[in-house]
Amino acid sequence: MSTLRVTAEPLTIHEHPNADALELAQVGLYRAVVAKGAYRTGDIAVYIPEQAVLPAALVEEFGLTGRLGGKASNRVKAVRLRGELSQGIVCRPKALAGTDLERAAADGTDFAELLGITKWSPPIPPTMSGEVESAPDLLPWVDIENLQRYPDIFEPGEPVVLTEKLHGTACLVTYVAEGLGAPPVPEGPRGIVRVSSKGFGAKGLALKEDPRNLYWRAITGHGVPAVAARLAEKLGASRVGIFGEVYGAGVQDLSYGANARSTELGFAVFDVSAEIDGQVRWLDPAELLAGELPLVPRLYEGPYALETVLEFATGRETVSGRDLHLREGVVIRPVTERYSPVVGGRAIAKSVSPAYLTRKGGTEYE
Repeated sequence: MSTLRVTAEPLTIHEHPNADALELAQVGLYRAVVAKGAYRTGDIAVYIPEQAVLPAALVEEFGLTGRLGGKASNRVKAVRLRGELSQGIVCRPKALAGTDLERAAADGTDFAELLGITKWSPPIPPTMSGEVESAPDLLPWVDIENLQRYPDIFEPGEPVVLTEKLHGTACLVTYVAEGLGAPPVPEGPRGIVRVSSKGFGAKGLALKEDPRNLYWRAITGHGVPAVAARLAEKLGASRVGIFGEVYGAGVQDLSYGANARSTELGFAVFDVSAEIDGQVRWLDPAELLAGELPLVPRLYEGPYALETVLEFATGRETVSGRDLHLREGVVIRPVTERYSPVVGGRAIAKSVSPAYLTRKGGTEYE
């Protein structure tokens, strides 16, 4: 998931092709449906993104009672209004009356806390939960921002790789090499293996080994600990992180032909990190793990162009080889790993298919 920030943004207003009383307010590459005449191009307004949970007072103020997502009808979701995709809410809350929104936009002020807006946390099914323990040596995953919110992360023509974004649950595996507090073992990897989910990992927690747990089933079934140990030795790394998506029927609504309730549990690696000489580096899974572990499909490698990304973000999944259902989207990375001043961290982004966002009966477990 991306981070939640509620910020003031400059707007570009477009005509709504199917409604005389509505217009489209563009923020970055997002568009949100607004009442016609409410804003003009160049105006500054507050943008509340998807996955934001609004307090009841704001829901009522915006006239959205009973119209938002979630059981409490208070969660912002992507919807189609008169045929046009609307992502997020463009507004000027009463609580910010008198606020210099132009300065706030320039400063990047985050109004989430002031407005009582929080980030939605998906529920954790029992198979994805379990007994946890403190794991300060766990290598964490990073939040991936949406390209539509930050369209300037990549330079036109920059060499990039697009991989298919899978709809499952992220599994974090950290192998801590022997000699860093890890006792030798008579068989298997000679180090500590930490397994966590994205949610628990963000709190510095690892799941204790349990054959019933979804993540432990996935990594033991695919021999991930042994691969991580070999990789640590090959790289001279004190820690290796292998990040993969666990998927299948029983995990999320998109199954890719796998089944979490059987031995056909799906697993595909989407990233690798390693601590070498005290520095954590992000590495290319295709270079290191091809032939050893399943990898997420690589759909494109070449010069960056927004049109290319949007084209590959839509369509059908390629994991099963049977074209079973729609594609969630893509993840974009530079061929050469680098820092992005746009997001203040690793240069990586996602682009999500509109069809995925507006599908019926979708599940969203972390």
